[in-house]
Amino acid sequence: MTHPSPDEQAERLMADTDYGDADLAAAMRRELLERLRLGRPLTVYLGVDPTSPNIHLGHCVVLDRLRLFQDFGHRVIFVIGDATAQVGDPTGRSKTRPPLTAQDVAANAQTYADQAFRVLDRSRTELVYNSTWLSPLTLVDVIRLTSQFTVAQLLAREDFGKRFAEGAPIHLHEFLYALMQGEDAAHLKTDVQLGGRDQLFNIITGRDLMRHRGLLPQIALILPILPGTDGKMKMSKSYGNDIGVTATPEDMYGKIMSLPDDVMPEYFRLTTGLARADVEARLAGLKSGALHPRDAKMELARIVVSRRHDAAAALRAEAAFVAQFQKHEAPENVPELVVPKDATVLDVILLTGAAKSRGEAKRLIDQGAASLDDAKLESWTAQLSFSDGALLRVGRRGLYRLVHAR
Repeated sequence: MTHPSPDEQAERLMADTDYGDADLAAAMRRELLERLRLGRPLTVYLGVDPTSPNIHLGHCVVLDRLRLFQDFGHRVIFVIGDATAQVGDPTGRSKTRPPLTAQDVAANAQTYADQAFRVLDRSRTELVYNSTWLSPLTLVDVIRLTSQFTVAQLLAREDFGKRFAEGAPIHLHEFLYALMQGEDAAHLKTDVQLGGRDQLFNIITGRDLMRHRGLLPQIALILPILPGTDGKMKMSKSYGNDIGVTATPEDMYGKIMSLPDDVMPEYFRLTTGLARADVEARLAGLKSGALHPRDAKMELARIVVSRRHDAAAALRAEAAFVAQFQKHEAPENVPELVVPKDATVLDVILLTGAAKSRGEAKRLIDQGAASLDDAKLESWTAQLSFSDGALLRVGRRGLYRLVHAR
């Protein structure tokens, strides 16, 4: 198979990278191009700690780029961090992250690989576990590893520096995490390591360790962090703003349609796989007003669902969304909600689980986010009057068929 030239590969592989430092970005681009011009397949790896059982679209940003390396004929290693997960990555945290037990990690790792292979080519992926080389290390080995770094180097990390300045505790095992990840790179003798912006420090540590051992330092290929469905925090299951790769086409489509308009540029760039010129054309249309945000978001949802499922599933999901939210037709499998006698509007909103507190339920009602048979519910103290089978909508996605308690 004929692959693009080194220059073309570098251009596509480095698209939308995010180093936060122009000089570092230029250096990594230059090193990648030099390495590609050697004319041999590069060894490229991505490490993931199975801290939860599921992969979401945020993970796919990096997995898609790893798949591109595969498509260009390079050697791809997918590392399950079963050892590092038991230590706990402190990245971006203002306090210690609780480590997982070996049982937790094993259970999570079981589903990680299968979900990653929704993106990666299984036949061209080397799947390894870093406990293979980290667990046999002795205490003397670890001390020798730490001797190659200074405390000042580790405190240069933003989250450590902030905690140190505030007098918050930093545990020794947190310092060791970056060194363990560096050991992964040195052991595998990688040319490139991929990661999100939050992994830059850890990946640079790997470069330093490889240099100490006389190895050619790996190139850091750093991609942006995808915001979650709230448009503010990074996508994470723990924040409740994720879109899982195993989500149904309808759920995935609906969650993308719920995104704030201002994050659409990031989603078009990071989740669609469209060529840069095609993305920029859509963004220009949005800016000029030639492209309506709703139409752009529907295309975005259609593309993403097609990539993670297939085109037919995307069209079915879109038809279901249009019927439910634009034509106000109820789907067949609307969950039934039994409403107690004399329940107020507020009581019923809480009963749906759409709000976690009375205050949140009140805000939904005040914002006009609740309706009964398409009539807005405005008074949260009023008793809810309805006929069996009435449709209650809460927010953009909650739909319930109401029945009276017998």
